[in-house]
Amino acid sequence: MAARGVGVDVVDVARFALALGRRPRIVERLFTEGEQRDGRGRAERLAARFAAKEAVMKSLGVGLGSVPWRSIEVVKEASGRPRIVLHGAAKELAARRGVAEILVSLTHSDLSAIAMCVAEPD
Repeated sequence: MAARGVGVDVVDVARFALALGRRPRIVERLFTEGEQRDGRGRAERLAARFAAKEAVMKSLGVGLGSVPWRSIEVVKEASGRPRIVLHGAAKELAARRGVAEILVSLTHSDLSAIAMCVAEPD
């Protein structure tokens, strides 16, 4: 069966770091405790996770703000592979769209963070 949707997002790391510096509490609003721990306060790592959240929404066919940021979580498996875990409203939206899993690929440099997501059917 074909993918239900795809999403990609690019975040400018310098701009993201500037936003984090101006509004430090935004980290708590955007990221789960696990994401904050995995990001280790490094702007490029957090920017990649933010890009993933936006790419997930795109892969589900909705715009920003359609689900709470923390309802989309990027977890790091023991192998280092990133995996998307949906909670609450995001999980419900995925179920309504017939999505069982969202595959994710992340990359970042000092300049940009990129995420690509594919919404897989159930």
